[in-house]
Amino acid sequence: MTWTVDEHLALTASEAVAAIQSGRLHAADYVATLLARAAALSSLNALTTIDLDGALAAARRIDALPAGEKARLPLAGLPLVVKDNINTAGLPTSAGTPALEGFVPPTTAPSVQRLLDAGAVILGKANMHELAFGITSTNLATHAGAVRNPYDPSLIPGGSSGGTSVAIAARIVPAGLGTDTGGSIRIPAALTGTAGFRPSVGNGGAERRYHDPHAVVPISHTRDTVGPMARTVADLALLDGVITGASELPVVALNGLRIGLPAPLWAGLEQQIEKVARAALSQLRAAGVVFVPVDMSELDLLNSMVGGPIAVHEAHDDMRDWLIANGAPVQTVAGVAARIASPDVRAIYDEVLADTLGTRYAEALNVWRPRLQQYVAATFADERLDALLFPTTRLAAVPIDDINGSSVVSIDGAPSIDTMDAFLRNTDPASTAGIPGLSLAAGMTASGLPVGLELDGPLGSDRRLLAIGIAVEQVLGLPPAPVI
Repeated sequence: MTWTVDEHLALTASEAVAAIQSGRLHAADYVATLLARAAALSSLNALTTIDLDGALAAARRIDALPAGEKARLPLAGLPLVVKDNINTAGLPTSAGTPALEGFVPPTTAPSVQRLLDAGAVILGKANMHELAFGITSTNLATHAGAVRNPYDPSLIPGGSSGGTSVAIAARIVPAGLGTDTGGSIRIPAALTGTAGFRPSVGNGGAERRYHDPHAVVPISHTRDTVGPMARTVADLALLDGVITGASELPVVALNGLRIGLPAPLWAGLEQQIEKVARAALSQLRAAGVVFVPVDMSELDLLNSMVGGPIAVHEAHDDMRDWLIANGAPVQTVAGVAARIASPDVRAIYDEVLADTLGTRYAEALNVWRPRLQQYVAATFADERLDALLFPTTRLAAVPIDDINGSSVVSIDGAPSIDTMDAFLRNTDPASTAGIPGLSLAAGMTASGLPVGLELDGPLGSDRRLLAIGIAVEQVLGLPPAPVI
């Protein structure tokens, strides 16, 4: 059959794979359309590297396979982008920082390799907040520049995986990979109307297939993880299944599902966010979901005792080990820090080099983090909850600050607060506890900006959480494509 450009761009990852497997769609034609789309939308700054020749060659190899072999590839011909801090042999991995510009690592991250082995095609590397230490994706270091939200290019897309989310929302690719330390997958998913998944970390199970300390330019081995991003939750489940080797998803019915509403994460929301989120609750309640208010009054305090000390302390040694293991052109953390271009990231690395939170690290890791994990686990158990639900971010996308990279924001005229703190508040506790978190589209504000809802599940409940997300998404629907 003959496909139009619009039909190519509308395909979800699952739809594209099915069409290529059946022979109805040529992978090379599809990839060529998306490469043209990437070139046409270069002003969004979503990508730092485009592998035009490599992607087309890989697609042609898929097309040349016998029909039976092609049909057995779970991701046959699927074009993806990979965040620029995830190792890819043959393509640069710079983490958006000058000291690593143009560096090509010797190996490919295991998560990426599993996707390639399943037939995926890497279209390019995605732009990001410098060194992943930020939530705006306003990168002042790369040639690409600040990543721009396709729903309004004057606004941030969220970060640090902003390039991946923008490429997906703008229909440059149907899916990709990001990384998440405190919200870096879920925040940009929320602000761009896409879906993003942070897998469990620390349960010793399938999540280990995402987690390799030498395969990703690191912040914290305790908190970092690779994760899939896409336009639908079903596509997240597709990529997750390939990476983890997981079996089919469980069947989940919304009727009777018990979902907790944690009070601290519903407080202090921007009015336009709360309006969309409350409307989503009404739709889900009508579908039979049982919402359970949960106090969780200790959540903020427990989380504040853990996240910062772990990330700031681990960042030094983890980065040093990555530089050495990969033969990077700069072999010291001080050497990387000396060339940081973004003021907000430079300030954080000053703390990393000085180890300003080092004296709190052992207690944060060995006392406060287990206490937070026990608190969260008890909430799920005591209230017999299938998941927690809350707005992924307290506010919608804000204007890009091209001078400082990060600044302050005000929520409905309240006193200004730090931009990173404002956007991280709701996503960070799941990261700290290591539980799985899923952001999906909840709807649009009156001004046309996407709003995300986050579902968190108990540790190790990844596949069931994705199944719940699919059921929720079927009720709430998908946002309209951006007009660009």
